[in-house]
Amino acid sequence: MPDKEQKFLDALDKKLWNAADKLRSTLDASQYKHAVLGLLFVKYVSDSFGIRRLELTEQFKDPEHDYFLDPEEYDSDDEYQAEIADELEIRDYYTEKNVFWVPQLARWQTLRDNATLAPGTEIEIVNGKKHIYTFRSVGRLIDDALDAIEKDNPKLKGVLNKSYGRLQIDQSKLIELINLLSEIPFAHESLQAKDILGHVYEYFLGQFALAEGKKGGQFYTPKSIVSLIVEMLQPFQGRVYDPAMGSGGFFVQSENFIKEHDGRLGNVSIYGQEYNHTTWQLAAMNMVIRGLDFNFGKEPANTFTNDQHPDLRADYIMANPPFNMKEWDIGVNDDDPRWQYGKPPSGNANFAWLQHMLYHLAPNGSMGLLLANGSMSSNTNNEGAIRRALVENDLVECMVALPGQLFTNTQIPACIWFLTRNKKERKGFRDRSGEVLFIDARNLGYMKDRVLRDFKREDIERIAGTFHAWRKGEGYEDEAGFCKSATLEEIGKHDHVLTPGRYVGAAQEEDDGEPFAEKMDRLTARLSEQFSESARLEEQIKENLAGLGFTIMKAGVENE
Repeated sequence: MPDKEQKFLDALDKKLWNAADKLRSTLDASQYKHAVLGLLFVKYVSDSFGIRRLELTEQFKDPEHDYFLDPEEYDSDDEYQAEIADELEIRDYYTEKNVFWVPQLARWQTLRDNATLAPGTEIEIVNGKKHIYTFRSVGRLIDDALDAIEKDNPKLKGVLNKSYGRLQIDQSKLIELINLLSEIPFAHESLQAKDILGHVYEYFLGQFALAEGKKGGQFYTPKSIVSLIVEMLQPFQGRVYDPAMGSGGFFVQSENFIKEHDGRLGNVSIYGQEYNHTTWQLAAMNMVIRGLDFNFGKEPANTFTNDQHPDLRADYIMANPPFNMKEWDIGVNDDDPRWQYGKPPSGNANFAWLQHMLYHLAPNGSMGLLLANGSMSSNTNNEGAIRRALVENDLVECMVALPGQLFTNTQIPACIWFLTRNKKERKGFRDRSGEVLFIDARNLGYMKDRVLRDFKREDIERIAGTFHAWRKGEGYEDEAGFCKSATLEEIGKHDHVLTPGRYVGAAQEEDDGEPFAEKMDRLTARLSEQFSESARLEEQIKENLAGLGFTIMKAGVENE
């Protein structure tokens, strides 16, 4: 993205978040998150609808356009303008351009203009015919607006969180929130409205994840990690699946990747699953805001016990499932067909997630998932046997060790597993059979604040570039301390432990040219001087304490 556009978005982010955060009072971050993001969604569908209305108005007046309405055919200008107004309320004009139909009650102007009314005030609403709406509160008005949008757009059934009337929040705060979101500017020379709002939505998701701390990680994976996995897998076309999708970050980043590389969004089909109902709603809104088609199943559901896509075989699978999840197998059969490489232990779902994803992987598919570091070396409760089976069946393609402090919700060290069903030579790839690439990225990244680490763009490019060079056989070389291409035989000698540090070795230090003997003489002489200085300071401290009437006893000597 050009610097000018990025600066515009960064300034907008900061302004909106600072203002929104000031409005938070009695609500905790998780409740406030839904209040803000739900309203942001209404703003998006309403503004998209408004932009289409302006286009149609121009088309009705353009003699060269198929939709032209000739003013000469009307008895007066009032009759002509009334006809245009009627035409602007025809749903098909909007749905043909994949724009959601927004009834008058749910249009942003209706919310903004009526939010401060006194309870009991009647509002005249025109939707084909006039009817009277009785205002009760701004929270109830928002709920009714969301309900109207949902009823008129079956695709949104169950997606919108209609709970504003029940929020324990001062109604004046909701009015301020409406006024704040009204300030989002959609006039920009190069950015489309949905790009601006999509960016704001994703930024707010990240900020809410930080505000919620540990709970925030349940719906949000840091953007730099998502970007790294997407850059490594490069999902240009085919079916993309995330069985633990949270708010849909992998799909958003896949869209960004495709746009940046001039691909076609229509070449990708999106499939996801999420257990938490409100997070499932966030993900659906996230897709709708971007105009992306998606299939998140019939309902929020447990991936292990109620697979929403049982017949799916995906070309790309990306996920950040909960680390070391316990008691995941209640209601799951021991002989489930997904456990092809061994029954995962009840106390840890890491290899259950991994095998679930493998089960849904197409014959030429590739996948990447984040797991706790323990998955690379644990031998307890059948985990070592499953890992050995995965290696011996040549399914593991690359292992990436990540630096610490990348996540808002856990300090558990993490890694990325990349697996594929086909390492044979095919278009764009050399034959990698019997090989696994290990990348140790623990020393990359920078501290963006006191507690969180992030990747720079060049870090992502270095890791992804190494992976692509290895896959293609173009310019790849082992680099001590960073990357190593190992054979299955070598991995077997390490008892099938997949920790990159075991294979990449230590980085070579530059030779400073000083002979070893001379260096040791110099260093031991300096150490001797430091010991002498230490002894002198110790005696000085003892003398000072003695002058104050205190004596330092030697270790093991009792006071007499």
